[in-house]
Amino acid sequence: MKVAQNIIDKIWDAHVVNHEEGAPDVFFIDLQLLHEVTSPQAFTALREKNLGFACPDRNFATLDHSVPTDDAREAYADEQARHQVESLRKNCEEFNIPVFDFGSGNQGIVHVIGPEQGLTQPGKTIVCGDSHTSTHGAFGALAFGIGTTQIEHVMATQTLLLEKPKTMRVEFVGTPTEHFTAKDAVLCLIAQIGIQGANGHAMEFAGEYIENLSMEGRMTICNMSIEAGGRFGMVSPDQKTFDYLKGRPFCTPEPHPEVTEAKAWERKCNQWAKWASDKGAAYDKVVTVNLEGKSPFVTWGTNPEQGIEITATIPKAKDFSDEAKAFAAEKSLNYNGLKAGAPIKNTPVDYVFMGSCTNSRIEDMREVAKILKDKTISHSVKAFVVPGSEQVRAQCEQEGLVGLFEAAGAEVRGSGCSMCIAMNGDAVPAGSRCASTSNRNFVGRQGQGSFTHLMSPKMAAIAAVTGKITDPEEYFA
Repeated sequence: MKVAQNIIDKIWDAHVVNHEEGAPDVFFIDLQLLHEVTSPQAFTALREKNLGFACPDRNFATLDHSVPTDDAREAYADEQARHQVESLRKNCEEFNIPVFDFGSGNQGIVHVIGPEQGLTQPGKTIVCGDSHTSTHGAFGALAFGIGTTQIEHVMATQTLLLEKPKTMRVEFVGTPTEHFTAKDAVLCLIAQIGIQGANGHAMEFAGEYIENLSMEGRMTICNMSIEAGGRFGMVSPDQKTFDYLKGRPFCTPEPHPEVTEAKAWERKCNQWAKWASDKGAAYDKVVTVNLEGKSPFVTWGTNPEQGIEITATIPKAKDFSDEAKAFAAEKSLNYNGLKAGAPIKNTPVDYVFMGSCTNSRIEDMREVAKILKDKTISHSVKAFVVPGSEQVRAQCEQEGLVGLFEAAGAEVRGSGCSMCIAMNGDAVPAGSRCASTSNRNFVGRQGQGSFTHLMSPKMAAIAAVTGKITDPEEYFA
């Protein structure tokens, strides 16, 4: 009798090249995605060891972290950033690795371009020198971030030495309020289990709420699984997955004289469907997140678990039974100047950032456009809208969204990580407060001395109009 397996175990077992008790698995990697910040040392190490790529056709590169987002793509933050970009181009040319460069129509944030190109597929193992590689798990791919030494190892061998993680099923139940989004759901999860709640585990997200989400919504949730301490996050593939991937460049079946394109696609989808978790599959841990009646979430502190519903008040240190969490709460409020016990709503903001690998896809841009249409951004706010890729930017232009954003007073930038990590000159000044659709609210993440509040694109757009963190229920009343 066949034993029921979850998707994590299925993909892991299928990619183990060698297993020995008491030793890490030799694990095969289907796809490595490269960018300009974490790859230079790995390329240098290959040269020094006189090595080449084991499977160059399984490696792709893009420019995203340090890249300027001005129209000319020339306003580098410093010479180091320029050197990183130029080095990636030279390295990839030398080793014959494809690069999605400026003006190609395909450049963008690595976790945006992978899915839109169809490189991300169910059942694949995917790595990148970036922690938010977990984003690709939305497609039923086993995807995670790695360090520079591991990047080199994948370049040279297309394998890694890895310990198999434990498994965690996260089931979302209940019906939230009208303006609640995928970003709110993942912030709710992290507030519930904490930033170390999934340590040592790979997470599978499930439940009716997940099933009803768009692929963009699923990507948002998998993107932030890392913020809960998870090794990576995944969603079992279904018809929505297949529909999203259909027609993507790297998903087109190979032509065959005896098989129609439609039949070849059907076969591919049937193969992908087999990776989904079996009914009754076991997990090392199961977590239930009750969304019933929940309002949108916003962070108040300096780590992603310090989040509350927009209707709630900022917690006091005495509200925490855990001494470390109480200390962290007090320290966060001392840093960002908020008051324990005060409402989070109506907190003024100076900057609004709508972008990042968490929320910069066309669905996110359309959500922002719904709010900004025929509105004017508050005179007290500087707002950035940064599409996640050149394709997303082009689609925004075709749909008239770029003009709409600019008419509202937003600054629309070229695709890249931008203000999420502030490596490229797009930064929040010291002492300024930012409503952000990104994934991390760490001290100085968006600029030295800046304050970050994580929220959904809808909430961020409303904050841009009102100049403050605003309850959508009140905004639309």
